[in-house]
Amino acid sequence: MTSHRTGSLVATVAIASSLAACAGMTPREHSTAVGAGIGAAAGAVLTGTPGGTATGAAVGGVIGNQVKR
Repeated sequence: MTSHRTGSLVATVAIASSLAACAGMTPREHSTAVGAGIGAAAGAVLTGTPGGTATGAAVGGVIGNQVKR
C-alpha cells in the first residue's frame, strides 16, 4: 500500500470514528472532532504523508475548537 493510500485510509477512519463518537459531545467538542477529521483528510490528500495527515488533524482540531467559542 502506498503512503498516499495509507494516509487516505487513516483520514477516512479518523472521520468515521470522530463522527460516530459525537453523540454525547458538547457542540464545542463536536466541532473540534469534526475539524480534526476534516483536517486529517485534507492533510492526507494534499501531502500524501502520515506527517501531513497528523498536521492537518492538529490544525483542523484547533480551528474546529475555536468555531464554537
